[in-house]
Amino acid sequence: MERRDFIKTTGLVGGAFALTGPSALANPATRILAPTETFWLDGPMRWAQLAFVERDPGHYDPDFWLNYFKRIHADGALLSAGGIVAFYPTKIPLHHRSDFMGNSDTLGYLVEGCKKQGMKIMLRTDPHAVRQDVYNAHPDWIAVTVDGQKRRHWANPDLWVTCALGPYNFDFMTQVNQEIMEKFQPEGIFSNRWHGHDICYCEHCKTNFKTASGLELPKAADKLDPTYRKWADWRMKRLREVWSVWDAGIRKQKPTARFIPNGFPDKVMTGKEADLFFADQQARRGLTPPWANGKGAKELRSTLGLKPLIGIFSVGIEEEFRWKDSVQNDAEIRIWVAEGTANGMRPCFVKFGGDIYDKRWMEAVAKLYEGYHKNEKYLRNTASLARVGIVYSEQTDRNYGGKPWQQKSGDHLDGMYHNLVENRIPFDMVNDRLLTPEDLKRFKLLILPNIAALSDTQCKQLQAFVDNGGSIVSTFETSLYDEEGKQRSDFGLASLFGVSYDQKVEGPLRNSYLQLRQDAKNSQTQLILKGLDDTPRIINTIYKVNVKPTATFPSPITLIPTYPDLPMEDVYPRVAETDTRELYLRQVGKGRVAYIPGDLDRSFWQLMGTDHGQLLSNVVNWALDEEPVAAVMGPGVIDVNVWRQANSMTVHLVNLTNPMMMKGPFRELIPVEAQVSITVPAGAKVTGVKLLMSDQKPKFELKGGKVTVTVPKILDHEIVALDLA
Repeated sequence: MERRDFIKTTGLVGGAFALTGPSALANPATRILAPTETFWLDGPMRWAQLAFVERDPGHYDPDFWLNYFKRIHADGALLSAGGIVAFYPTKIPLHHRSDFMGNSDTLGYLVEGCKKQGMKIMLRTDPHAVRQDVYNAHPDWIAVTVDGQKRRHWANPDLWVTCALGPYNFDFMTQVNQEIMEKFQPEGIFSNRWHGHDICYCEHCKTNFKTASGLELPKAADKLDPTYRKWADWRMKRLREVWSVWDAGIRKQKPTARFIPNGFPDKVMTGKEADLFFADQQARRGLTPPWANGKGAKELRSTLGLKPLIGIFSVGIEEEFRWKDSVQNDAEIRIWVAEGTANGMRPCFVKFGGDIYDKRWMEAVAKLYEGYHKNEKYLRNTASLARVGIVYSEQTDRNYGGKPWQQKSGDHLDGMYHNLVENRIPFDMVNDRLLTPEDLKRFKLLILPNIAALSDTQCKQLQAFVDNGGSIVSTFETSLYDEEGKQRSDFGLASLFGVSYDQKVEGPLRNSYLQLRQDAKNSQTQLILKGLDDTPRIINTIYKVNVKPTATFPSPITLIPTYPDLPMEDVYPRVAETDTRELYLRQVGKGRVAYIPGDLDRSFWQLMGTDHGQLLSNVVNWALDEEPVAAVMGPGVIDVNVWRQANSMTVHLVNLTNPMMMKGPFRELIPVEAQVSITVPAGAKVTGVKLLMSDQKPKFELKGGKVTVTVPKILDHEIVALDLA
């Protein structure tokens, strides 16, 4: 969705709620709000979230925060209002008012100060827990465990966990929202932990699920259990109803306001129903790669289009034991925010508690925000210029698994994602339920990393994409199952792949190899063996699907079967080579199709084998069959994203080069140099080139419709901007 289309269509679903309530979900185009009613949505570019703790009133300095907001040019504020604790003089019975507030209005003072600075206000609620007085008055509002026990809070045993799908959210929190809107008139309400925790067995959930399905609640979360699947669908519908009720009430108080849920279990629905969205993916933990923030942004962008997407990031350490008053080092903060910004998110730092202990993070955030403010016009993107899309599948995540070779299925996507980052190819994500010609028209290549569950309609859409000149790279069990996870007798895309399923998946393959047939090179396949010229074989994948070709294929890569790896005297191949292909390449009209029967993408992620990475890159480059819109040469790991704005074009370069790349936090930022070649949009005239984050105007060469520029130093994030006329 381009920005002009967003302005036309924003507010559709919310307008429908305001007119007709939940039933309007069936027809989200009931009403179009005028652009003047929704202009604020696209305004704020730099957000600040202050998450109060109960003792903040009387202990923190609100003017300290107002001055900081002003310094960093924050134009949006996300402030805690109510739910577990009310930070204003609430009049609603059982809505717990901070014990430290006295006669003051903690929230009111900060809201007034932010508005005086021209900031837009979102107010935060948290309905997931309550105190003993609520339990005493309404025990039916409390979540129940599978063994029939009322659920105590896991982190604070003085609190009780609420049921998200019953009257506490539908009735009580609707009153809270109304009071907040009446008193403060914010731009909207953002709700944290609103969607519940695990299966609830309270009397309301038992009755409502039985009425809807005729079944008892499932005893455990098992995605392959039919009853659990029905519960998951029912839960999603109930959450839609909560969203609808809250949104309608909020808009009744202020037509331009929005309810924004913190997360929703269906990204397509999120894209349709949200006019803006806060992505709460705060920081790295464990082995999370630094590009994960960009990946989350890409997934949401695939359904939201260019509606405003705000990325909440933590200044603290996000590990298992949740040190919420901790501080990340500058390098870690800067890389995480750079990944979000490069992928189209607007930053929103979150600080837990207004009474600040450790201020070391503040300078890093200030420098980031000041740089983004100075270059704001170059961050108001109107379109992504990526020509490659990686398909991701929520229905595969829900309906696929159970067999040994289907474990860790998310590693297929992570492996392909990481490979494209290393390959420096600008790319976007594509939701598998948005595969219409309109959705796909800007892409030359789609990559399907084991998108196992596809409907017949989706398979036809992918066939149409290739018929229209598009190319596809696909791996492993892609299309072997329908949308419900039921196995087909053959691939749904068998005619496109040119192979049929041979009724077996082999693995784990111990000591098996891929034979690189250097003698099989031809004009079509010579790129496939690039960088692998000096070896006759590389390690095989961990699992492979057995297939039978139904068309004629080249044979650049074939199977060397498993042979013993012990005792050492027996470590030699029993079969020197075979004619079994492990890569199938086809030219289909103007498009190209590559099918890899092995789990090459997952194996690459799990092993990080250099040869696997090189082979994946070669297959992708062969299938793309065109130069990328931005080519980046030089050392290091650089994530590349390319955007168009009203009067400019930008290439974001995020420097991920670091020995701590796969285990945080970054200790320091290691600068690299790069040469960038950028294809200028047809009909555009380049009037200048800037390096935005280092504030330089470099020399550049314009030749043959390409701009070539040397970037002398990329520390964390550099943005090459082409001014266009």
